[in-house]
Amino acid sequence: MSVQNGLEAILRAAPVIPVVIIEDVRHAVALARALVAGGLPVIEITLRTAAGLDAIRAIAAEVPDAIVGVGTVIEPSQYTHAAQAGARFAVSPGATTRLLDAAAQAGIAPLPGIATASEAMALIERGYQFAKFFPAEPAGGAAFLAALSSPLPQLKFCPTGGITLDSAPRYLKLPNVLCVGGSWMVSRTAIEAGDWGSITSLAAAAAALAQHRSA
Repeated sequence: MSVQNGLEAILRAAPVIPVVIIEDVRHAVALARALVAGGLPVIEITLRTAAGLDAIRAIAAEVPDAIVGVGTVIEPSQYTHAAQAGARFAVSPGATTRLLDAAAQAGIAPLPGIATASEAMALIERGYQFAKFFPAEPAGGAAFLAALSSPLPQLKFCPTGGITLDSAPRYLKLPNVLCVGGSWMVSRTAIEAGDWGSITSLAAAAAALAQHRSA
């Protein structure tokens, strides 16, 4: 069984995965419900704040239609903690040997990050089929992924980093892109204000990007 078993269905569930920074765990459930209502059920909660794991735990327990994952995984122990909290996938900005070794035993589908052809080839050698391309815009954007699609067609991507509603279609039309990650629909200002209606509207606009998908 592949270490990424089940990940393809998650990446295909919506054209955009919201990348969320939660400062206050009390916002987690309402935010997740707003995103699901807008058509974005797959949600990446980053570990950039102390509230991250508790937010994952709350969403997993109280929002059954959400597919919650963990982001900014940089230590092997974070796989275990996130899986115990209810995360179904784990996203990393890069792919160190130590992380990849740990992922094989983690019991949670990993989505490691790459930014070069050599890094992509290293994942392919380990049997990976899916990767995050990060940071997408600074690292070469859609043009870079388009260039990789011919020599490395066996690896599909979720590009993240600097992507907007306007630029997302350039990625989604590529044959090696399943979805994109973005944070434009989950601004800190809107979250802190509890402006869930605005977040749902922005999520709906992001979900409509499905029309641009080719993969």
